[in-house]
Amino acid sequence: MSDNTKLKIPLWVNIVQVILILIMLGQVYMYFFNHQMMADTGVTVEGTPMLNLVYEMGARTFVMVIASIYVIITQDPKQFLVVLLMNIFRESQEMIIDPLYPVLNAPVSPIADFWIHVVIVAIEIAAFVAVFRLIKK
Repeated sequence: MSDNTKLKIPLWVNIVQVILILIMLGQVYMYFFNHQMMADTGVTVEGTPMLNLVYEMGARTFVMVIASIYVIITQDPKQFLVVLLMNIFRESQEMIIDPLYPVLNAPVSPIADFWIHVVIVAIEIAAFVAVFRLIKK
């Protein structure tokens, strides 16, 4: 084991990561098994080309879930940084995309959606900084 794996990831960072895993698992379930939920959002899921895109999105999201579960298990701070960085980039993109292209059944307005994502990204950046500082000690 390297010295970094002996460092303890803060509990709150683990909790944030578990919440993100649960959100992504919900998305994976929707992509693979609940096309009606996607249809309710206004996404057309009919035809081979669209199903191809939907299943690819599900597969890519599932890979992020696997990587996230792996870092929760290993508690390796350097690997945590990689997963947190992936989450920051994903949520930052969603922060722009979701308000520009809102879904039909969005629970909040586009501007509220933007600010929710700002808060999520801020928490993820704080988690990244906390783990980065832990490594630099």
